[in-house]
Amino acid sequence: MDASADEVMDIAREGHRAYERGDYDEARRLFQTAADRGDAWAQSWLGFMYEEGRGVGQDYGEALRLYRLAADQGYAWAQCSLGLMHKEGRGVEQDYAEACRLFRMAADQGDPRAQCNLGLMYEKGHGVGQDYGEACRLYRLAADQSHARAQCSLGLMHKEGRGVEQDYAEACRLFRMAADQGDPRAQCSLGLMYREGRGVEQDYDEACRLFRMAADRGNAWAQSWLGFMHEEGLGVEKSDAEAYRWYRRAADQGYAWAKRKLRGSVEKLRELGIKYEFGHGVEKNTLKARFFYELAASQGDTFSQDALRLMGTE
Repeated sequence: MDASADEVMDIAREGHRAYERGDYDEARRLFQTAADRGDAWAQSWLGFMYEEGRGVGQDYGEALRLYRLAADQGYAWAQCSLGLMHKEGRGVEQDYAEACRLFRMAADQGDPRAQCNLGLMYEKGHGVGQDYGEACRLYRLAADQSHARAQCSLGLMHKEGRGVEQDYAEACRLFRMAADQGDPRAQCSLGLMYREGRGVEQDYDEACRLFRMAADRGNAWAQSWLGFMHEEGLGVEKSDAEAYRWYRRAADQGYAWAKRKLRGSVEKLRELGIKYEFGHGVEKNTLKARFFYELAASQGDTFSQDALRLMGTE
């Protein structure tokens, strides 16, 4: 590598350091300087900044242009990123076949993110013929490089017996590897294995611990299951209020099951309000009655809204 190339790489590295400390303006300036001199790594990072709108106005077209410059130099990360743009139809017409072509170019270089994404295309049959065996092969290549998403996806294939023999113990092993890296989908998947006693001894406490880890990271699937565990009192104290809270968080993300559960939860909250207001089967407690009515009223329950007005609470 000549001195000029070394200098460009140093500029790109300075740009990355600026990005890591949150100085996006400086990062953009340095990445731009290196990108203009043909550095593929800088082109890729600058493309990412335009894709995400960090330090620059979000511009999918410019992101595509920069990714393409780097991809044409054989840079695997850019090839994969460009593939994702085609897969999701961002800045370009959705094209699964082109996405697969780009993923394959990067996967053939050993890029785990591309291997995982190409595996997903084979699993779903998007842009290629559906082939669970090939999906598992690609997931395994990425999983062996500690790619958490691939580990979780391969675990699901083992759990469901798609492309491989069904093996709950192996599914749990893979879920745990990904969960230990903080992957919320794997944490929830492993939590379900503990809840159901598949591949591990049934343990509601451990299931709830894993659901909460994923739920705290915003995973709607886990939030819904944590709500269910509170509703049923499995591994946690039975609490309709806590169940409602978690169903609400998942429903706010558009999760259909949580929305259905939330409707039932509102009815339970209304009933609890009535019980505590009038002392039906419990000691009369106006504060608790108001608490449950307020939760139900916040979801538009007109009975609870009327009850609060009658109790003198707007």
